[in-house]
Amino acid sequence: MSLKSTRAAGLSIISNTFVVILKLMVGVITGSVAVISEAIHSSLDLMASVIAFFSVRISSRPPDKDHPYGHGKFENVSGTIETLLIFVAGIWIIYESVQKLLNPEPIHLPMLGVAAMVVGAGINFVVGGIVKKIGEQTQSVAMRSNALHLLTDVYSSLGVALSLLLVSLTDFYILDPLIGIGIAIYIMKEAFSLGKESFLPLLDTRLSKEEEKRVRNILDSYKDEFIEYHDFRTRRSGPEQHIDFHLVVASDSDIVTAHDLCDRIEKEIQKVLYAPRVFIHLEPEHERLTHRPLKDTTNKSPTK
Repeated sequence: MSLKSTRAAGLSIISNTFVVILKLMVGVITGSVAVISEAIHSSLDLMASVIAFFSVRISSRPPDKDHPYGHGKFENVSGTIETLLIFVAGIWIIYESVQKLLNPEPIHLPMLGVAAMVVGAGINFVVGGIVKKIGEQTQSVAMRSNALHLLTDVYSSLGVALSLLLVSLTDFYILDPLIGIGIAIYIMKEAFSLGKESFLPLLDTRLSKEEEKRVRNILDSYKDEFIEYHDFRTRRSGPEQHIDFHLVVASDSDIVTAHDLCDRIEKEIQKVLYAPRVFIHLEPEHERLTHRPLKDTTNKSPTK
């Protein structure tokens, strides 16, 4: 899957490079602040694609001496940086749009701008769809961030195309910066949602309720083979999900049987999550009496 992600990130770099050059040239020719703003937006998309390309390659490396838990969080760092870049783009677009509102200027060859925006939107729609699909398959936050960059560019490009079309029909030049401000607000709103998804795993927040429910359902399906489980904890690291818990087994259970139970549970968890890393701490039944569970422990398995 990492090879697919790398290729998709490479494809987005190529497409964004072409779109940036196209929009920048047309923006200079037409004098449209919305088109130039879109060129800036696409430039940040290009930067984000480069970041995603390298973060996917790094995060797929196996654990080493300095990173015993792997390199998954490189993707979360990448996604956070990409989100900040979107905010920078939004602030810049708003600034340029306000300047254009205060000092309106005519737009030259607006239909040329319309054509450039439609072409750019078409390219990013196709590439963004490919990147989004692979991001969902690989649970890659960096690829999903990259896809968001591309797909928001589609909407903003079409919005600019519409504004230029209206300007060409009405000579109402104030539409150009107004559309630019609307684009900025939209992409900053989308960036905020994505930023939470990228940044929170850096703080070792737990997996989603749905993901934890899948794991607990598997544990419940094996409840006849152990006494209980506790200290259930989860966290995310890039595309990986880390799960650990204590499993209490009968005191007379031999190590081979207990180890086999852990292996079977682990294999079942691997079927319902993308890249789980599972750690199970075995405890004999007599230790259950003196164990003090963590404060946030919930949904213990029923005791036999």
